[in-house]
Amino acid sequence: MVLCSQSFLLLLAVVLVAFNISSLVAAWDNGNKIKSATFLSPMFVLGPGSVENRYYYNVDFPRGHIALKSFNAEVIDDAGNPVPLDETYLHHWVVARYYQRGNAVITEANHKQKFRGSDFMLAKNAGLCQGGVNRHYFGLGSETRKTATHVPDPYGIEIGNPAEIPAGYQERWLLNIHAIDTRGVEDKLGCTECKCDLYNITVDEYGRAVRPDYEGGLLCCYDKTQCKLRQGFQGVRRSLYLRYTVKWMDWDSSIIPVQIYILDVTDNGKRIDGSTGIGRENGCQVEYNIQSCDATGRELDIKRTSLTFPSTGYVIYGVAHQHSGGLGSTLTSQNDVISNATETTLSVMLPLGFFELLSGNCVVLMIDVSHNPCSSAIVVNDGRVLCTSLPIYGQGKEAGNEAGYIVGMSTCYPETGSVKIDAGEKLLLESNYSNHQKHTGVMGLFYLMVAEQTPKHVPLLLDPVHIQENLKLSPYTWLVAAVSAVAITIAVAALLWLRKGREDAYEPIMG
Repeated sequence: MVLCSQSFLLLLAVVLVAFNISSLVAAWDNGNKIKSATFLSPMFVLGPGSVENRYYYNVDFPRGHIALKSFNAEVIDDAGNPVPLDETYLHHWVVARYYQRGNAVITEANHKQKFRGSDFMLAKNAGLCQGGVNRHYFGLGSETRKTATHVPDPYGIEIGNPAEIPAGYQERWLLNIHAIDTRGVEDKLGCTECKCDLYNITVDEYGRAVRPDYEGGLLCCYDKTQCKLRQGFQGVRRSLYLRYTVKWMDWDSSIIPVQIYILDVTDNGKRIDGSTGIGRENGCQVEYNIQSCDATGRELDIKRTSLTFPSTGYVIYGVAHQHSGGLGSTLTSQNDVISNATETTLSVMLPLGFFELLSGNCVVLMIDVSHNPCSSAIVVNDGRVLCTSLPIYGQGKEAGNEAGYIVGMSTCYPETGSVKIDAGEKLLLESNYSNHQKHTGVMGLFYLMVAEQTPKHVPLLLDPVHIQENLKLSPYTWLVAAVSAVAITIAVAALLWLRKGREDAYEPIMG
């Protein structure tokens, strides 16, 4: 009886180990199925102070019914060397999917390339903004080199599904690159923030007058504009590219699709019937300004908006997009706010690293700066934090570590099924900036990837963990070591136990 029980325990141990090893092997094999390719954008040429902001259609991209796993990019010169941000500032790049009629012809050959309306359809993401605003699939800015974009297993962004492509159309991809050459400019920060006086701009790229109260932003640094240079500065023009690497897998039934939501802190919730663009009274404004405070020390500007989420799902990825001066962004659920929360009014003077203390906590500061930008009303919100994304500032001169620039944003990869958003749930988006000095044209976007379902079975040793930014080692590396160690330990212990049981159960036969 003892031997039977011990044999059963050994069998159970072997089955458990085998189950987890087989799951690990499947995950490892899944990793081997991931394909990768690196492409170059069309060449663009920049001289000191000049601007590139063009749309390139039908760029190189993986084809077929696939699952996108990541998209990473950086600006390089014609020798393939990474270009630092203090020479060429990458304001943003975005990648969007569209459908083009098979025989469609581009009517222009410059940055204003156009199709006939019936020949072009933008394949929008699931985001909340109006029309085509913020409807891209991937997009970052100066933070691109140190911001994780990978989609964890078993999830993927499904593209190329024949059932979704309209008859007679082809699925294609466009790339928008907005880069500003700041070599020799009079005011580097002002040029990167597109201050209108530095560009001597009074009309936008379509010839429309820029309103008098518009101090800086996208309307003043469009393609081929020129930022003010230091007196007498001379510099050469140079050829540049956006080098981008895409990872993907062939689509199969084991992959769980995710939806992309891009939230905007400037979203006022208004929607003008029939309007698809940006207007002062229409939904997402994309950018906003930060007014400065003259008080001593670091001051804090928090802009927030309330949003209603349209569908039910589980968050599997989150990250914010901010410009220089950003201190991080937080997305919380307002459904969990305690109704009798207390309010306290005080002057806010916070150190630069203050928001690092909030990371991982369930307390969010909501600040109303509508009356006095240097005095704020703070409400303690016990709402559920869905994701906090904090900036990584560079500390050197080399590409990827440029002092004074945001070179990365921390990301959220919640445990499987741990962060659920219900349809109709109220969310609070906050974007935090230092207002130690004035900033124009800043952004407060928040990217979410949401899955409608979670894996039916999560193996014991493959239960995912919360990951914050820049994962250096593959999880399979330590999983292999862990599983091997557990398997060896169980096997040795079981064999010793079984041997001891045999010795205890049978007496030697004496002649």
